[in-house]
Amino acid sequence: MDLKLKLVPVPVTDIDRAKTFYIEQVGFVLDHDVRPRPTVRVVQLTPPGSACSIVLSQGLAGLAMPAGSLRGLHLVVADVGRARPELVGRGVPMGGIQDLGGILHAGFQDPDGNTWTLQQLPGK
Repeated sequence: MDLKLKLVPVPVTDIDRAKTFYIEQVGFVLDHDVRPRPTVRVVQLTPPGSACSIVLSQGLAGLAMPAGSLRGLHLVVADVGRARPELVGRGVPMGGIQDLGGILHAGFQDPDGNTWTLQQLPGK
């Protein structure tokens, strides 16, 4: 049985601010920004090279979570030592690089406080 993770809801207070952050600062690609009903908006964004996207939404009770409550989403990179300064250069406030037993991490937060981790796996 294949189980493919394709979409992760990210709870935010301001979709336009979050959309700008994820596209302009982090480098995600906009898949779509739709309003299927006047009170519903769905913005789907994909990190470059990823098969999994995130969704920013309003008006969908099934995806409602407190803004900023998502913790520790991982973005796997080939070289955290190169990726981190690139994001810093785009204005993303980043933590330092940590070595967790050969797995390298560097964290950041979106404007609502959802946390993300750049992760470099050993031998990658």
